Amino acid sequence: MLACTGLLGWAGYAAVASVVSQTEKTGPSTFAGYVDATLTPTYSYGTPAGPAQSNVILSFVVADPTSGCTPLWGGAYTLDAAADELEMDRRITQLRSTGGDVRVSFGGQAGTELAAACTDVSALEDAYQSVVDRYQVASIDLDIEGASLADSEGGARRATAIKAVQDNAIADGQQLAVWLTLPVATSGLTADGIAVVDQMLDQGVDLAGVNGMTMDFNSGVSPTAPYSDAVLEAANSLHVQVSDAYRRIGTKLDSPRAWEKVGITPMIGQNDVAGEVFTIEDAQVVNEFAREHGVGQLSMWSLNRDAECQSPLPKIITVVQNTCSGVDQGSQSFAEVLAADLPNVLPTKDEDSSPSAAPTSSAAPSPTSASGDEVDDPAHSPFPIWDPLGDYPGGTKIVWHKNVYEARYWTSGMAPGTPVANPDDSPWTLVGPVLPGDTPAPLPTLAPGSYPQWNETEKYTTGTRVQLGNVPYEAKWWSQGQEPGVPAAGGSPWVLITPAEGE
Repeated sequence: MLACTGLLGWAGYAAVASVVSQTEKTGPSTFAGYVDATLTPTYSYGTPAGPAQSNVILSFVVADPTSGCTPLWGGAYTLDAAADELEMDRRITQLRSTGGDVRVSFGGQAGTELAAACTDVSALEDAYQSVVDRYQVASIDLDIEGASLADSEGGARRATAIKAVQDNAIADGQQLAVWLTLPVATSGLTADGIAVVDQMLDQGVDLAGVNGMTMDFNSGVSPTAPYSDAVLEAANSLHVQVSDAYRRIGTKLDSPRAWEKVGITPMIGQNDVAGEVFTIEDAQVVNEFAREHGVGQLSMWSLNRDAECQSPLPKIITVVQNTCSGVDQGSQSFAEVLAADLPNVLPTKDEDSSPSAAPTSSAAPSPTSASGDEVDDPAHSPFPIWDPLGDYPGGTKIVWHKNVYEARYWTSGMAPGTPVANPDDSPWTLVGPVLPGDTPAPLPTLAPGSYPQWNETEKYTTGTRVQLGNVPYEAKWWSQGQEPGVPAAGGSPWVLITPAEGE
């Protein structure tokens, strides 16, 4: 099954010798959707479509196959590589500038969970801490499934390391919410899942809650009954098990407080099990249940999949797809239905919460805040500055008014950020702001001899192409002696050529 993770909010427990009753009024449910952060095409979580998509759980951080204590996104990208190749730091900063936020999920179905691969507890703590510090998150998710679920030794290391990371946050005057995401049947957690919860509580980890992966049940699902029936049965079973787990450490939770520590995460649309389909109607039922019971959090796998399948695929399909749900959604999105009438707020750091490797000011621009008088500095722009006479193939990234944009398809002449009635009418997608510390990316190059070398004595007419070294340029108007790539009064007569893919 596809892995999910946890969600949000934190409610502590008092690990005391005597039984303490907690009877505070339950809080409202909250919503945040999972995003497969390394899946292509990239889901644009930095520019959410609306409030339901504004808080996300980025997944998954796992262990480097060759260096078990090194965290990798999707088993392929170091934190630095994710910043360079996935624009992760920039997208997170952009999302936060709109009022949204992120949680990081560790583990998942694929790859090797950090605690399983890293046998040095101190190094394991450092691995978790490096991710928390890099993205300045106030909430993390531990998605434990597969072989990691039964790995008792790895579980003990995980509990010890997470307790230390949580204590570090407290020492800094912060809090770190920790959600456990575990597979559930209609009868609730497996014995291994219960053991994982017990390990964390016994170590003194202040769990925000236990998030059930209410998906891929394989049993307990009837073709004639709504899939939501199985989801709610699993949630009710998990609620009892959460109460029991806290009772074992000497803490009595009343029913509302126990519901605050329960998460529900369905897999939207077609599940991995062919006969199991979670519909929009199921989402409405789960939303109502969560609001009625004060469930701590709702999520879904995944925002990447929250769309109908498009041609050449049929709208309804029984084979799981990564970028569509496989069901008829009408005009609705699963995120909006699940989040209806719920606050979608993640815990945040008290201070500026931009990724620490590339901090930004609290005045980071929103998609509509760029103004025409902003001047882009080539020395601090990670990509070439947009030129109205330039040609930009799809996938090209440029800087305009201190924001990075990516071309959705070939374009020329239309400025990024130009108001349009429909975002799909723009050839540009906002990636995020230029970050302090950004430096120019390497210029595009072509093989030697692709065009003549520029010569300062040569007279060049409009459309002439040259190379300076291996960097290609095209003349915008007549010139002589003006070196390509060098700023000039009134503008350079040269525009950088961005080679099309494969050129």
